[in-house]
Amino acid sequence: MLSKRGLKWAAVPAIASLSLLLTGCSTEEQRGFLPGTPGITNHTDMITGLWTTSWIVLWAVGVISWGLMAWAIVVYRRRKGETGIPAQLRYNNPIETLFTIVPLILVIGFFAFTAKDIQAIEQPTVNPDVTVQVVGKQWSWDFNYTNANVYDSGIQSQFEGQKGSEASLPVLWLPVNKTVELDLTSRDVIHSFWVIDFLYKKDVFPGRWNHIYFTPEKIGTYKGKCAELCGEFHSMMLFNVKVVSQADYNAHMAQLAAAGNVGQLSTSYSRNANLPGDNPEIRG
Repeated sequence: MLSKRGLKWAAVPAIASLSLLLTGCSTEEQRGFLPGTPGITNHTDMITGLWTTSWIVLWAVGVISWGLMAWAIVVYRRRKGETGIPAQLRYNNPIETLFTIVPLILVIGFFAFTAKDIQAIEQPTVNPDVTVQVVGKQWSWDFNYTNANVYDSGIQSQFEGQKGSEASLPVLWLPVNKTVELDLTSRDVIHSFWVIDFLYKKDVFPGRWNHIYFTPEKIGTYKGKCAELCGEFHSMMLFNVKVVSQADYNAHMAQLAAAGNVGQLSTSYSRNANLPGDNPEIRG
């Protein structure tokens, strides 16, 4: 029978595992070791490849390290009858060189491959098929479809008990297999535009524009949210992205026009119109 001390130490891994389980993502947002579904955008496979390759390299290094630790524990363990302190070494040049060179190679390698992929993801698309202005606001999103000269204004997600109402969420419509440019700005505070399955997010700042370039390659509805703590109802700043055929996209643009949503929502709704960066009279 385990002693109280033994039970206490045995409970540590159980409590740690339970904590990870209870604080983890929901099944709809779980990514694990293989993030995302293949081919959602032209960038997701590249991002997944970098992620999984990094894990493979790190697991290989970990297995080697754990193997060397186990070998040292077994080979250099205290034998029966041995007493005193084993021979002490002040340094070991080969081992210290190894422990310096290997992490340096890993850091340089991860940096190089990450920089290469980021450069490809951030490369601007010349003459994109679709350009949408995405405007963050406390606590929802507006979408200006500049090519079609229509807009859609979202409201904060409406909750019924513990379940959100999908019908209340703003929806960004995009045609499949068309190059897309999203121009991001904010009307009030810093937000972050994150479509979970696209495996990419970007901050949304007041008074400046950020840009995302990609091509959606798989029809479907994808969940999005604000990923930057932006105030009291940050958790309700949700939206969906609907990737559809060109015909369905055109039909939706026509529906917005028929509903009177013609033109573009201007920056006159910004709460920061009195800031020096936004007011020419103050800026001088």
